[in-house]
Amino acid sequence: MNTKHLLSVILLLSVVFFISCKSTTNEEISEDGQTEEVLIKELTIQEKVAEYSSVKLDADISKLSEKEKQMIKHLIKASEIIDEIYWDQTFGNKEDLFNSIGDEDTLKYIKINYGPWDRLNGNKTIIEKYGKKPIGANYYPSDVKYLPFISMKFEDKLSQFTLLRRNANGEMYTIPYHKAYNEQLSKAAELLNQAAELSENENFKKYLKLRAEALLSDNYYDSDIAWMDMSDNNIDFIIGAIECTEDRFINTKNSYEAFILLKDNDWSKIFMEYANSVPKLISNIPVEDKYKKNIVGSASDIGVYDAIYYAGLCNTGGKSISINLPKDGRIIMEKGNKNLIFKNATQAKFDKILKPIASTVIDDSQLENVKFEAFLENNLFYEIVDGLNVIKTIDDNGFIVKDVLKEHYNTINGLKANIIRMQFITELHDLGLHNDKELLDNYVTFVADIFRSVRFGLSEVQAEFNMITFNHFIENGAISRNETNGKYIIDLEKMKKSLASLTQTSLVILGNGDYNAAKELIKEMGFVNENLRNDLTKISEAGIPRDIVFEQGAEILEL
Repeated sequence: MNTKHLLSVILLLSVVFFISCKSTTNEEISEDGQTEEVLIKELTIQEKVAEYSSVKLDADISKLSEKEKQMIKHLIKASEIIDEIYWDQTFGNKEDLFNSIGDEDTLKYIKINYGPWDRLNGNKTIIEKYGKKPIGANYYPSDVKYLPFISMKFEDKLSQFTLLRRNANGEMYTIPYHKAYNEQLSKAAELLNQAAELSENENFKKYLKLRAEALLSDNYYDSDIAWMDMSDNNIDFIIGAIECTEDRFINTKNSYEAFILLKDNDWSKIFMEYANSVPKLISNIPVEDKYKKNIVGSASDIGVYDAIYYAGLCNTGGKSISINLPKDGRIIMEKGNKNLIFKNATQAKFDKILKPIASTVIDDSQLENVKFEAFLENNLFYEIVDGLNVIKTIDDNGFIVKDVLKEHYNTINGLKANIIRMQFITELHDLGLHNDKELLDNYVTFVADIFRSVRFGLSEVQAEFNMITFNHFIENGAISRNETNGKYIIDLEKMKKSLASLTQTSLVILGNGDYNAAKELIKEMGFVNENLRNDLTKISEAGIPRDIVFEQGAEILEL
């Protein structure tokens, strides 16, 4: 049975979370629109906690100076403050929530999810009394409605850096982040300035001071420019209101997060060689020139790091293993962007999750093609392509693509990065930088990783565009399923053609700003078929973790 209604996907994915003594029933919508009863088996709270494999975020800090080690302590304290602010953004008063929970496992799971909603299970309610997660998290009043919001007179209501609240009369008003969180941000800014005084790298010192100012003004431009100009720093620090994925009301409000990173110079040099190939790779994209000319941005810098601290948005649910920054289109036009890969977090996910999944779903003849190096490279190219943006439509009107694609933008833009990264890796092969075996390593590892991502549920955008990717591969014969053993095998040549086709589809939708085409693609391809549903159940029954959770901080680093 092929289920092609997105409303039913959450029900289908919930079957994945198997192994339980408790069960409920629900209905799913079939292809012909009829409903049938489905048994949904739920995990106990202990089993849900066990789905996250604990990983120590440590690194070799023996080469750091004493001042650098002291600096890291200040950055950890600043990150802890950012974590507190993010709790307010996504939920509200966390202490009231914590105090209402008597069970240790439930409390642990609430902390993993930063609230009483299961992020890797469609934001399903963990504690019933809290009900459904507000679509606008805590950036807006929980009862916010679209038309009253649009009719508001405040021009900054669409700002990335404002909260909406109600006054005593029930009327909505706006308040900038730097005012709403002034006390906490002032403390964080002070810690950044103290860290700057310890920095032995002048460029990093300049960045930290400008970033401290940015936290108190919500103006990140100057500090982003300073960050882009850094290249010789061993320690890096990402902090601020950066990503807007938590806001599902109008997809605008940015969430606070922080990363503390140690640079791996050897790996960074290897991957920087790829950056020089990006202009050539763009020119070879299999789409009309008018769409290629519309791509903005370039990979100006690539860095491989060991992450030693995550805070805020990046520490929720499925953990990031790579990012590209900045997000400001002005800076992308002026400076390009940086692509950062977290080697230790990537290794943890590969060892604890991806390899066991591959053993479950990939044909034995291709298991040797599942490689850590390919996983690292695939994620690097995702970030490179994610930094290449189609900002305006190709027509004379030049509409903002994000505005015209509305709620479908994140899925189509994510699909673009997901597919074109593999198209770029294919082009490296054609340029003679990869041989057939290495290319097959990337393909097989990519397909195995689709299963890892789809397990995240529809509350994660990457699960949705990975379902589109998977179904396109099946439809075009790029992957096929052995019905005897239920495992998949990848066809090298058909994969090349399938990638080229979906590359063209994603860029044309973005370039045209075609809302209806985006909606139709998601409707037709964004579904979990019966085989995939059974595969995901098999993965869950094997006890393979869905993601990782970090043990981190000064003690872990032995500071």
